[in-house]
Amino acid sequence: QVQLVESGGGLVQPGGSLRLSCVISGNSRSIYGMGWYRQAPGKERELVASINPAGSPNYSADIKGRFTISRDSAKNIMYLQMNNLKPEDTAVYYCNADGNPVYGDYNVYWGQGVQVTVSS
Repeated sequence: QVQLVESGGGLVQPGGSLRLSCVISGNSRSIYGMGWYRQAPGKERELVASINPAGSPNYSADIKGRFTISRDSAKNIMYLQMNNLKPEDTAVYYCNADGNPVYGDYNVYWGQGVQVTVSS
């Protein structure tokens, strides 16, 4: 089993920056890809960025060029650096991890979510 705990959210002015962290505990070897999702009020949860086991990132068009996803496998932490934040980035952000079928882990793991509010 794997546990994910996010931190780093908060209130920031437009144009500001935040860095979200996701600490991975438990059997981190069983994790394959990871990502960050967000859900704004009244909207569906959407993928923001993902990173594969080789470290290659993918980004949604909305945030490309402003956000950077990274993963420190040695420390079992994933990050989302968010720059030039906009009010439309306001949402609850969730850390996500896919289990690795090679290790018999077919689960999808979620963190509890962290609020990011962009407002003046």
